[in-house]
Amino acid sequence: MNTAKPDFDIGIIGGGPAGSSLAAYLAKAGVSCVIFERELFPRPHVGESLVPSSTRVFKELDFLNIMEENKFPHKFGAVWTAGANSPAMEHDWEGLSADCRVDINFAEREQAGVNQSYTYHVDRGKFDNLLLQHAHNYGAKVYEGVAVSGVEFRDECAVIKFSLGAKQLKTTCKIVADASGRRTLVGNQLKWRIKDSVFDQYAIHTWFEGYDRGALAWKEHLGDYIYVHFLPITNSWIWQIPITETITSIGVVTQKKHFSARRDSREQFFWQSISSRPELYAALKASQQIRPLREEGDYSYSMRQLAGDRLVLVGDAGRFVDPIFSTGVSIALNSSRFASRDIVKALETGNFKREAFSTFESTIKRGTRNWYNFITVYYRLNVLFTAFVLDPRYRLDVLQLLQGDVYEEQEPPVLTRMRELVGSVERNPEHIWHKLLGDLTANAFVGAT
Repeated sequence: MNTAKPDFDIGIIGGGPAGSSLAAYLAKAGVSCVIFERELFPRPHVGESLVPSSTRVFKELDFLNIMEENKFPHKFGAVWTAGANSPAMEHDWEGLSADCRVDINFAEREQAGVNQSYTYHVDRGKFDNLLLQHAHNYGAKVYEGVAVSGVEFRDECAVIKFSLGAKQLKTTCKIVADASGRRTLVGNQLKWRIKDSVFDQYAIHTWFEGYDRGALAWKEHLGDYIYVHFLPITNSWIWQIPITETITSIGVVTQKKHFSARRDSREQFFWQSISSRPELYAALKASQQIRPLREEGDYSYSMRQLAGDRLVLVGDAGRFVDPIFSTGVSIALNSSRFASRDIVKALETGNFKREAFSTFESTIKRGTRNWYNFITVYYRLNVLFTAFVLDPRYRLDVLQLLQGDVYEEQEPPVLTRMRELVGSVERNPEHIWHKLLGDLTANAFVGAT
C-alpha cells in the first residue's frame, strides 16, 4: 500500500471565477492548493454581469476593495424592453399587466450579508485575472498555460495528469475540484454530462465604443443598468452590459434553428436582429465596434452528480443553462463558497467519500434548479415575467431571485405561482395570453396546479 503523502490537499482544474475563488477560500483557511489553468490570463470571456449574491463572496475573500480600486461599473439594477407595438403588452389578466419597459433596482430589497445597493459589470479578462492573482496572494500555487489531460482516482489519493511543454507530468492530491468551465473535463471523463433537452441557445456578441447607453432609457439613472431587449424573433433577446465608461458589450441570444452555420450569415443575423429594434440599431451604428464577433454555442447541460469520492464539480463544470439572468459567475462563486466548507471538513475528518460533500451538492442542486425553473418560466411566457416585476404583490419576491438568493428554499413561492399561471395559460387555448407562449420550453409546466 502506498502511504506517501499527496503533494497537495486539493488540485483545482481551471482558474476562472469558480476555481480561483475556491482556491482563495481554501488557501485562506490554510489548505494547500494548486490551480492548473490551460490558458494564459488575461483572456477574453463572456459572462460580464454579476448578481448581488456575489458580494457575499467578495466580502468573505476581502476582494471588495479590489473591485472598487479597479473601478468596475456599478450595476444597480436591470431593465427589460420590448418594441412599443408588441402585442404581448396589450393584455391584462387577474390583476397582472405587462409593459414594454420595466426596470428594477436592487436597493428595493434588503439582502442579508450584502451591505451595498449594487453589484458589478466586469471585463472578464481583467476580473478573472485579478481573482486568480488574489488566490495566489493567499498562498495557492497557480500554473497557467498548463493543460490537464485527465484524473485518476485511487483509494489513497487522486492523480492529476498534465502536460508542461512536451513533458507529461502528474501530481497527487487528496481532493480534486473540476472548475474547467464548459469543457467539463472530469465530468466528461466520467460520462456524467447530460445535454439539456430543452435549451439549445446560441449567442453572438461583441464590444462597442461610444454607444449611447441611454438610447433606450426612459429615466436618467438607468444608463448603467444591464438591459435585456426582447426581440420579435421567438425566444431571442439582446444583452447590453457596460464594461467601462465608454465600452458596452452587446450580444444576441437565439435558438439554434435561427443560427446559420455560415460565418457571414451570422454577422448578417446579428445586425438583422438588432435592426428589429430601430433605436438600438441607430445607436450602435453611431458607435464603433472594437472587437470581432464571437460565438457561444449549444451550451446548456447538467451533470448526473456534482460530487464523487475525492471530487467536486464547481461553477460551469457542474451545470450551465442560459445567461438571461446573469447567473454564471454568481453560481461559480457560490458553488465555491459552499464547496469550500465541505472540503475543509473533509480534510479535518479524513472522509473523502461523496457523502462528505453532500451539503454542497444538495445546496447547489437546489439553487440551480430554482434558476432553471425561473429561466424556463421566462422563456415560456416572458410577458408574465414583466407583469410580475410590475406587480407590488410579487415584485420583491422576483427581486429575491434576481439578486441570486435561490439556495435556501426548495422552490420560492413566487416561482410556484408563476408556474401555476403558465400551466393555466397552456391548458386554455382561449386564454388571452395563450398565443404569446414561447415554444422553447413548451409543455414544461403542463400539469401545474
